[in-house]
Amino acid sequence: MITEFFDASDGIRIAYRELGEGRPLILLHGYFSEADTNWIKYGHAELLAEVGFRVIMPDLRAHGLSGKPHDPAHYPKDILAEDQFALIDHLGLNDFDLGGYSLGGRTVARMLAKGCRPRRVVISGMGLEGLSNTGKRAGHFRNVLENLGKHERGSPAFMAEAFLKTTGGDPVALLNILDTFVDTPAETLKTFDLPIGVICGEEDNDNGSARDLADLLPQGRLIAVPGNHMSAVIKPELGQAFRAYLQEGL
Repeated sequence: MITEFFDASDGIRIAYRELGEGRPLILLHGYFSEADTNWIKYGHAELLAEVGFRVIMPDLRAHGLSGKPHDPAHYPKDILAEDQFALIDHLGLNDFDLGGYSLGGRTVARMLAKGCRPRRVVISGMGLEGLSNTGKRAGHFRNVLENLGKHERGSPAFMAEAFLKTTGGDPVALLNILDTFVDTPAETLKTFDLPIGVICGEEDNDNGSARDLADLLPQGRLIAVPGNHMSAVIKPELGQAFRAYLQEGL
């Protein structure tokens, strides 16, 4: 496993890991998470590397090994998408596949809205509302971060805080990330005319309806895997679904 770094447009250091050789595939992790937890720990990256993908997994800004500035000036709208364009430029990529889970999926959508055109795309752990109405999910996480230690045991906010503790996230930096969110309206999503697999847990409605998202996308396909928003990530079926979809047409 290789860990590398590059400087984003504002000088913030962004970490990324690579596994395997072959066709480039950029995978973006979820909020509060990082590349290791989302893609490496449960074997998904290895599954993809085994079939000929060069799996490139950045830690999003404010996450993992990447910079976690507290100054709001480092969190303009769409900065996560801009960081990925900087990574693509840094690596000199012009033909690649792209996937993301949860916040990673939302970032993929913003990249497509800004003109990114991979060969094949996966938006995972995400539904239509999570892309078109980001304020609802942002409000949930703002409550989590502004009331740490106060959440009712077993509640969604309590579980999110428990996950935050496992990844050692920086609450101040992560709060700033919420201000970078940009809605991607249905009218824009309808213009994403390229193969997009919507891979989502059967019990995952955290970001709205994955089926509605897949139906809206011109070449969208819903692929259900076991689990909810948190548990789907730890099951082998997630990586297997990514692998099967991304291998099509190669």
